[in-house]
Order: sequence, then C-alpha cells, then structure tokens
Amino acid sequence: MLKKILVLLFAAIVCGATVLSAHAHHSFAMFDSDRTMTLQGTVKEFQWTNPHAWIILQVSRNNGELTQWAIELNGPAGLARQGWRPKTLTPGMPITTTIHPLRDGTHGGQFLMLTLPDGTQMGGGAATPGSAEQNGAKALTQ
Repeated sequence: MLKKILVLLFAAIVCGATVLSAHAHHSFAMFDSDRTMTLQGTVKEFQWTNPHAWIILQVSRNNGELTQWAIELNGPAGLARQGWRPKTLTPGMPITTTIHPLRDGTHGGQFLMLTLPDGTQMGGGAATPGSAEQNGAKALTQ
C-alpha cells in the first residue's frame, strides 16, 4: 500500500512540474511575424539570462529623442551554439538589428539578426523587408 502511495505521489509531482514548465513558456503570437523592422541603435544592456536573452537598445527617433527597445532572443545555450558569448554585446556598442516587431506597437520585438560595428553578422534566417517607420523610430529597411 505504501509503495502504491509513493508511486502516485511521484506521478503527481512529475505531472505538476510538466504543467508548470509548459505554463512558464510563452507563445510568440505577440510578435508580428509578417513584418520586419531594422533598427540602428546603441546597446544599453545585453542580458544573458534564461529562458531568453535580451538586448536593451537605445534608438534615436526622428526628432532626436531616444527610445528604448527590448529585443528578445533565444536562450543562452542556443545562442552559445551559434557563437554568442555573454560579452558579444557591450554597453555603448552601436549595432543594426532586424526584428519582428510587437503587434501592439510598443518598442520591442523578436530578434532575427544583427550587424556588429566590425561588420560581423549574428543571427540570420530569412529577414524580409517590411515597415521601416514605426512609432517615429529612425529605422532602415534592408
């Protein structure tokens, strides 16, 4: 009888952990995968965190005002397999990045690719030209 209770308890714990991990991960429906934006800006912060890394980018608007963009990347393990390191991006570094923007128009997006100051490209995939001007940001299309 005790063995049966322990087996059921173990099964309940495993099922609970699976539900919690599935709940913790989000959908990518918040990004507009039909559009891309290419932004030029300066890295404010590169967060090498799980489950996703983040680039906090300062972008100059057409009127000279700085806006902050939060760009979501894959997790550190996947980025490391692609050649990224925690210090790949440093504060003050100028970069050009292509993203799928957020559907709600706020300053953020899903990372597609970027170009470092020395011309090195990180990321990849099929970035296609899309809307260049959103929220008054100075943006470039490829």
